[in-house]
Amino acid sequence: MRSDLIKEGPSRAPHRSLLRALGIDELEMKRPFVAVVNSKSDYIPGHMHLDKIAEQVKAGIRNAGGVPFEFNTIGVCDGIAMNHKGMKYSLCSRELIADSIEVMLTAHPLDAIVFIPNCDKIVPGMLLAACRLNLPCIFISGGPMLPGKSTETTNRIGLSEQFEYVGANAVGKMSDENLESCAFTACPTCGSCSGMYTANSMNCLTETIGMSLPGSGTIPAVMSARLRLAKQAGERVMDLLKEDIKPSDIITEKAIENAMRTDMAIGCSTNTILHLTAIAHAAGHDIDLAQLDAYGRKTPQICKLNPASSVFITDLNDVGGIQAVVKELARGGMINTDALTVNGTVADRIANAPDADGTIIRKIEDPFSADGGIAVLTGNLAMDGAVVKKGAVAPEMMQHKGPAKCYNSEEEAIAAITGGKVVAGDVVVIRYEGPKGGPGMREMLSPTSAIIGMGLGSSVALLTDGRFSGATRGASIGHISPEAAMGGTIALVEDGDEIEIDIPARVLKVNVSDEVLAQRKAKWQPPVQNLTGYLKRYAQHVTSGAKGAVFED
Repeated sequence: MRSDLIKEGPSRAPHRSLLRALGIDELEMKRPFVAVVNSKSDYIPGHMHLDKIAEQVKAGIRNAGGVPFEFNTIGVCDGIAMNHKGMKYSLCSRELIADSIEVMLTAHPLDAIVFIPNCDKIVPGMLLAACRLNLPCIFISGGPMLPGKSTETTNRIGLSEQFEYVGANAVGKMSDENLESCAFTACPTCGSCSGMYTANSMNCLTETIGMSLPGSGTIPAVMSARLRLAKQAGERVMDLLKEDIKPSDIITEKAIENAMRTDMAIGCSTNTILHLTAIAHAAGHDIDLAQLDAYGRKTPQICKLNPASSVFITDLNDVGGIQAVVKELARGGMINTDALTVNGTVADRIANAPDADGTIIRKIEDPFSADGGIAVLTGNLAMDGAVVKKGAVAPEMMQHKGPAKCYNSEEEAIAAITGGKVVAGDVVVIRYEGPKGGPGMREMLSPTSAIIGMGLGSSVALLTDGRFSGATRGASIGHISPEAAMGGTIALVEDGDEIEIDIPARVLKVNVSDEVLAQRKAKWQPPVQNLTGYLKRYAQHVTSGAKGAVFED
């Protein structure tokens, strides 16, 4: 066993002394040591209950003859970090999480791992660590929050609506009293926010890749079924250890393809493009935006979930969850059913899954759209690519031309939008918010939500070298690469330039001649950044959004 490195032989007597100080007895000393990598936090609704998940995981490990050792990672709540300096630290926390787990489990060599993530960057951070360590492991998430309720209507709502209400309030469409009333009801329970936002997207894709048991992506946080699943995960990791099944056996090119297909089919957050690219890189499988778009073009969108509709993750769970989605895609020959998972092959897992219900999960013959929920755009404004959650774009905005209104930060844009300086037809350009330029590639949920809340969602587009929350909807095009800080064309756009967007044709361009752009480029100077601490180191090493914003090798 790997843990014998700290348990066996005369030279390890000091190590055994320290282990006995932990209460490890002689019987346990001979058993496999299993890490329980938790991310419990009093600060994140999606993580506040993970201590209960961990207790069940540890019970399962003990049931199966292992000895659990729990430790915690950091975690950022993107909702709480939104629209201030804190969002600069969200994406970069992914690398910190992966690094810290690598440090802990190399310094303390255990035999297997159970990962307990739930929210946005914690899930991919742990997946990156799993790829690096390549030890038998399994994931069990904390599960989604139940949807909230609007106090103005009978409608169910999620956090995305609450952000949009801020925009409605700014233009007098919602009173201060109703805004605050909904703030009491939008997020009613523990769990990851209730729509197909980034956290739930990544938990669903972790299940699709095969690193978690069926149900991990969709069983609500408050259901006892999740506690039972956590115990099963603890038991199952011991089988994976005995069978020597590691992430390198599961996170294969076939599994990544399955994840990309499912991503497109269920309309996931555009952040998944960053994370899948990074995970594939960590697993030794390079994918690029062109490949992702190719899968998007030939994968129908068969689910449309909040924020693109009034259907929530709990509704998807009620009709069979991710396994029912995968089964429907497999029926169309779009899934590698021989791919290995933590409990058999994909074919084994979907054998008893329910058929698509036809409403929440549509049949592939009757999809919401013939192609996937995310599109990759290119053109002179995004030479290396940009992404849009096309499944959440209003039909009238699938093709659009309009004058640019340029802002060099999120704060500038918010002030202009809420100040009435953005009108129907405009294309808002927010730049110097990329991985290096931000740094940290902030999410532009507040600007996009303000646009929606003010009633401009079907007439105003927003472009950025930053990124978007999974709660964003509308003609919101992000990850524009090269970014402004690296001299990308987005840095050269001026107010009034005509921006052309053609999502079906996958085109994003500024209708300015190459000669004029070259003249502007000759005069351009990158802004001076006065960075310190982690953000300074992050900006020095991070790559572009087109490469998943991973660190340079």
